[in-house]
Amino acid sequence: MGLFSKKGGSAGKRIRIFYMTDVHGSERTYRKFVNSAKFYKVDHLIMGGDIEGKFLVPIVDEGGGHYRVTLQEDLSHLDGDDELKALQERIETLGFYHVVVNEEEIRAMQADQSLVDAAFKKEAHARLERWIALADDRLADSDIKMYVTGGNDDPQELIDLLEASQSDRVINCEGRIVMLDETFPMANCGYSNPTPWDTPRETDEETLEKYLEESLQGIDDFTNAIFNFHVPPYDSTLDDCPKLDWSTDPPAPIVVAGVPQSAPAGSHAVRNAVERHQPLLVLTGHIHESRGLIKIKRSTVVNPGSEYGEGVLRGCILTLEPGKIVGYQMTSG
Repeated sequence: MGLFSKKGGSAGKRIRIFYMTDVHGSERTYRKFVNSAKFYKVDHLIMGGDIEGKFLVPIVDEGGGHYRVTLQEDLSHLDGDDELKALQERIETLGFYHVVVNEEEIRAMQADQSLVDAAFKKEAHARLERWIALADDRLADSDIKMYVTGGNDDPQELIDLLEASQSDRVINCEGRIVMLDETFPMANCGYSNPTPWDTPRETDEETLEKYLEESLQGIDDFTNAIFNFHVPPYDSTLDDCPKLDWSTDPPAPIVVAGVPQSAPAGSHAVRNAVERHQPLLVLTGHIHESRGLIKIKRSTVVNPGSEYGEGVLRGCILTLEPGKIVGYQMTSG
């Protein structure tokens, strides 16, 4: 008998989970997620990988309450604290970080990438710490916990911060098994197969398969198992995305006769793990545009998609009983 084993025919209560992924630093999307626990009346919140945002936006203080900023290639001039606050909120919704600097500081950052990297890390870590504090506050009068794992875009130092800062309400799941209501063992792995973007936690398929199998150690009965793997199985329709030419910088979409081409970008290693072990449920993400729910043998596989940059929360409510999924609802709002 392994460490985690629960037969499908054993008694156990029905649970409801709400799953979302690929928040990429978006403040508005995350706040909706925290509030969704009570709104959807679920027992557990699960946040998949890619926590960290992608860009740092410097806002230059020109003095006298005047600021300038370049956001998405558009230069804007701001007057007063109200305009500054509105701009900062827009940046946070996009999932970006911001820092107010003077003329000397912006010139120094332009000349020294290490200053940019340090400011980015500081803001990314501060946002994660605020998010954990917010969840602790919003979930304080309930039994609901938030289970969080990283993704390929999340550097190890962010995962380390999540581990160090986790609380009674916010649980770091990366690389370990957690039990949902003593019935459903959930294995977690946020690594991905190679991408065109050279992200912090991507690796070759052989190594990824090793990581996946290591994450499952301790489960010897997969009847009630949940796999929280960031990347969808290869060629599952949940991994369809634009086909890219990796030889260009940045990678460019491949167009044939005026028609953009698409291709599966999921993982063979994930597909192998799902087919080999046939868990009850597989939670994925990574490919934002391939929202859906499918079956691979007995396993239900879901990718709720992501529109984080618009502040839209996409997710999936799943109702589970021992050995079966009794209902699901894709959500967007």
